[in-house]
Amino acid sequence: MRPLRPLLITAFCLTPLTVAALELEFPSNARKAGEQTETLGSAKLPITGWMDGQMQTIWAEGEVTRQAWQIQAPGLSSLQILAPLRDQLVAEGFEVVFECDASDCGGFEFRYAIDALPEPEMHVDLGDYRYLSAQRMTSDRPEYVSLLVSRSAGRGFVQFNRIGPPLADDAALAVSTKPPIEGGSIEPAAEDDGASVLVTSMPIGDDADIVTSLEATGRAVLHDLTFETGSSQLADAAFASLNDLASWLQDHPDSRIVLVGHTDAEGTLSGNINLSRKRAAAVMERLSRAHGVAGDRMQAEGVGYLSPLTSNATDAGRTANRRVEVILSTPQ
Repeated sequence: MRPLRPLLITAFCLTPLTVAALELEFPSNARKAGEQTETLGSAKLPITGWMDGQMQTIWAEGEVTRQAWQIQAPGLSSLQILAPLRDQLVAEGFEVVFECDASDCGGFEFRYAIDALPEPEMHVDLGDYRYLSAQRMTSDRPEYVSLLVSRSAGRGFVQFNRIGPPLADDAALAVSTKPPIEGGSIEPAAEDDGASVLVTSMPIGDDADIVTSLEATGRAVLHDLTFETGSSQLADAAFASLNDLASWLQDHPDSRIVLVGHTDAEGTLSGNINLSRKRAAAVMERLSRAHGVAGDRMQAEGVGYLSPLTSNATDAGRTANRRVEVILSTPQ
């Protein structure tokens, strides 16, 4: 058995990340966005997806480290971000216990049942994420690692959790200061505390065809819906997005969807979650009443401001973040 080494996360093919005897390499423009550490804690690691209102988990105890990393990753899928990390875990003696993508994991329910750091450190797209849990034996007890990977426009997000025996007293956390790979950029956010974070240009609208987006990614923004400010009342108008969605559902009778409401960051979290759920329910009611979609094929949920498309610092950003999305809850 090799001796324990410190936990060190840094850049891909430059300087390694170390958890005891584990070394993982991240892209060179990766930057740590958040971290939590418990000297003695516990965590539940999923070993199945969300099924029939529950999922099976492993109960792990020990030193718990949670880190969120952001990567400049234009054009990369969540799988392309995850795959090199998974291969390195296997090479270091870990056995993959469970792995899934958003649809297989269980979509909305799985995402909010797992241990994820909050926005803006860790962003999880409800229709585009991947999860992996793995374990290996140390000299006296198991060591567990989980990876949660998602992305937004141009940016990848990775949460790395480690639960296991305490690290050595001289263990250190460090970030490489070597430059990012060509084409990437790390810039300080406006009015930040001096820490390096990733800043990208993100779209604040979604004019993509609903059907194309739904079939390509399993999700789509219903971009033409309008609500009164602070109200869950859907405007009394004909919306092209609902016509397209209803027609697609008619052509795919075995498909089921989750309508997810989102708000901007003004107001309390509990109030926004309640409002976003009511807006999603209003869309579900309209699809049922005006378009004949069976109620048992739809589910309405709300996440408030927990999953923004872009910054809430501007009027345009807040407008983009107030939306209802449709997510396929059955694999295609």
